[in-house]
Amino acid sequence: MEQKRPSIPMQVQAFRRRRWRLSWPWVLAAVLVALLLIWLVSRYSGKSTPQTSTPVSVTQVAGPPWQMGNPEGRFTLTLYADLECPFCRSYFPVLKRWVAGNADVALQWHHLPLAAHEPAASAEASLAECAGESGGHAAFWQAVEWVYAHTRSDGQGLPEDLRYPDLTPAIEQCLASERPEAPIRTQTAEATSSGVTATPSLRLHDRETGKAILLQGPIEGDALLSAMDMLAAGDPAATPTTSEMPADVVGDMPR
Repeated sequence: MEQKRPSIPMQVQAFRRRRWRLSWPWVLAAVLVALLLIWLVSRYSGKSTPQTSTPVSVTQVAGPPWQMGNPEGRFTLTLYADLECPFCRSYFPVLKRWVAGNADVALQWHHLPLAAHEPAASAEASLAECAGESGGHAAFWQAVEWVYAHTRSDGQGLPEDLRYPDLTPAIEQCLASERPEAPIRTQTAEATSSGVTATPSLRLHDRETGKAILLQGPIEGDALLSAMDMLAAGDPAATPTTSEMPADVVGDMPR
């Protein structure tokens, strides 16, 4: 027996047709609005793409010189140091923390191995240079920290059975060459010719004014801030780019 299909009353069919005739303009309007939104989104995305592809920060230039902190900061603080110097060893972590808390300062390393600490001082400096050559700025400072953490200081060097944990074939190849010796010799000669003979010593340079101050000894953070204020204010004592100011004078400066 054939099953009858459900019948739809004529009024319902008429209502459906009438409802479709009444609603189709709204459907068309909704489609047009959707197309408009898609066009606007695609247009905005197309314009914003070049902006997002532009790097926000400038890539740090490869060393040497090796830096930590803000490479575009107003002040460059150069640390003249010897990796066998016990005063440098105790001062370095203090200075590193201070630089981390001052966004307008870049710390820059300057080799100055003292004759009394050779040959250990230059050997350790070569290790740091080769680590930097292989891994960049962060690797250089990591090697410096490791040497200071393990050296016996005063020219005694590292324990004979101690091996640098991050030693790689690239670092070993560098150590076997004469490449690390060149920047160490050059920086040592530059320090000597500019009158820097003791470690640690600091040269604070204002990149905006071009003025600088040479500070001798492990300078405290407040004294460094005072020196920055003096350079920024254009103090006559800081006018020469090679002016030298003893640590006790800087410490007495008001802030």
